[in-house]
Amino acid sequence: MERSTGGLDGEEKEMLAKRVGTQTEAMKEALKDLNLNIVEMADENATLDGGDVLFTGREFFVGLSKRTNQRGAEILADAFKDYAVSTVPVLEGLHLKSFCSMGGPGLIVIGSSEPAQKALKIMQQMSDHRYDKLTVPDDLAANCVYMNLPNKGHVLLHCTAEQFPESVKVFEKLKDHMLIPVSNTEKVKVDGALTCCSVLVDKKANI
Repeated sequence: MERSTGGLDGEEKEMLAKRVGTQTEAMKEALKDLNLNIVEMADENATLDGGDVLFTGREFFVGLSKRTNQRGAEILADAFKDYAVSTVPVLEGLHLKSFCSMGGPGLIVIGSSEPAQKALKIMQQMSDHRYDKLTVPDDLAANCVYMNLPNKGHVLLHCTAEQFPESVKVFEKLKDHMLIPVSNTEKVKVDGALTCCSVLVDKKANI
């Protein structure tokens, strides 16, 4: 993951680079322990933030934002040659998943703001697949974590009713899902969302 350092002074940039480097090494070791392939971006001009990468199970959408550029999207496309990779301009917000995420197989959860709806329209135009959509009133509430778990089925982690009561009412329409509200009040203070705090790995439970 690379992040934009625009607007930071020299000392702040150095501290951010050190922190990101430490996080990168820790994540690399964890992925090695799971015997997963690791692809590193050698191009210093490439930036790619995980919050800009939406994998639908069929294809990738990559948000072009302050944290992700075209070169980063190209490197991702080169790493996943079996999947289509389309870029989506992020007109407002931190990154693509600030206003959308996957809520289940073929289901995109999307915020109701104009920038979010414009991004969805672009994704629909670029894709050969027809996705269902679940529109929530609050963009930040559209960031949720979907899991298909053994003996549990469809499980969705989403923000709480205390944060976004109207959006939670929309999630409650997903009758086939096990809904688990998760508070994000502290993480949002540092631009954190539910997907920022999760890495989903398709491995057997005994790993």
